[in-house]
Amino acid sequence: MPAETVAPSAAARAPVVVITGGSAGVGRATAELFAEEGWDVALLARGEDRLEDACDAIEALGARALAVPCDGSDAAAVFAAAERIERELGPIDCWVNDAMVTQFARFQDMTPAEFKRVVDVTLMGQVYGTMAALKVMQARDRGTIVCVGSALAYRGIPLQTAYCAAKHGIRGFLDGLRSELIHDGSGIRLSTVHLPGLNTPQFHWARNRLDREPRPVPPVYDPKVAAAAILRAAREAPRELWVGASTLKIVLGSMVAPGLLDSLLANQAFSGQKDDIAARDRPDNLFEAAPGVFAARGRFADEARQTAVTVDGERVRKGIGMAAAALVAGAAAWAVARRR
Repeated sequence: MPAETVAPSAAARAPVVVITGGSAGVGRATAELFAEEGWDVALLARGEDRLEDACDAIEALGARALAVPCDGSDAAAVFAAAERIERELGPIDCWVNDAMVTQFARFQDMTPAEFKRVVDVTLMGQVYGTMAALKVMQARDRGTIVCVGSALAYRGIPLQTAYCAAKHGIRGFLDGLRSELIHDGSGIRLSTVHLPGLNTPQFHWARNRLDREPRPVPPVYDPKVAAAAILRAAREAPRELWVGASTLKIVLGSMVAPGLLDSLLANQAFSGQKDDIAARDRPDNLFEAAPGVFAARGRFADEARQTAVTVDGERVRKGIGMAAAALVAGAAAWAVARRR
């Protein structure tokens, strides 16, 4: 892993991406994919051993890597990280907000401190990352900020109320910020990638108060699916990308039949988030980094799908709007014809 480095000239340099939560899971898979595509990569995370391991993997792919140990809920640390990255790797072209924590428990079994911690990392971490990115990008009036969302940003589920609240908050925050940037004529782009259940290590280390170990709700996808969508967002900056057929179903279902989803999830989401393994007494990563070196993947490789449909959310909305307009026009024409 490099020590202090001098940023290359603008003409010669590789683009620079910052990935929060980049030492494991989706962040790790995304970091490796960006490196394969010729980007230099800066990683922010709490686990120093995992940061070192991730940087070694990135450098083995021929890219420069910079590890910055940082708790994403510490605004001052995130701002300082952005300044260091600009100094050592060069101007930041893309900032990916991916860091998250969650807890598997009924709401009434959570403490106020636990709920707040999930929101501090998963929502406020993205807010602080976006603030830091804007601070360095505004002078150049360019750059892309990608926020990693979830199908649960559109539809809350039981046993992860704090995480769902945080992901819903990200959508509202970005809607407001996007309007501000449009008002200012800014060249900085915002994009969100909403993900399905993934085979990542979070199910090894998330705080758990269930009687079984937690698992992602099927279908489960490989984290490379998420990484490919995040890279696409960095390049194209669509308003939103919806990854996986399950995400598409949840988003659309929440729009047209939220009450039906209430009933379905009251049954399916309880069993769907419990593995066959009995709950264990193990460390978790809610307040401190969990020990051990984890890479991108968790224990669900046997069922993880390697590909997923990824759709531009705005195009889907426009298609639905056009279909609805055509339906209304057809109904009106039929009514006129009947009166004749």
